[in-house]
Amino acid sequence: MDAFDNVIPPMLYLPVSDHPDGGHTAIVRELSDGRSGLLAYTALDRLVRRCGPNQPWMLLATADLGSVKQSTPFDVITFDLDIPSALLADGRLR
Repeated sequence: MDAFDNVIPPMLYLPVSDHPDGGHTAIVRELSDGRSGLLAYTALDRLVRRCGPNQPWMLLATADLGSVKQSTPFDVITFDLDIPSALLADGRLR
């Protein structure tokens, strides 16, 4: 491990779920250890490759993660998480 392994970029791509009122909510998933993890991707191509080409997303400044946590609580942030194909449908997260 070197010094670059823990570098967090200034902007993150977050997959979001659509709401009928027109708003979006960042997606938080239960992890295998029981914690809740905010899905975050360090590049748009990584989000598309792992979540699907039809996945809605938002670009967020890393400094604004606190406001996301207030509206959508999570225990940890998962960076560039591979999503099992069983959790995808129609080119997006289920």
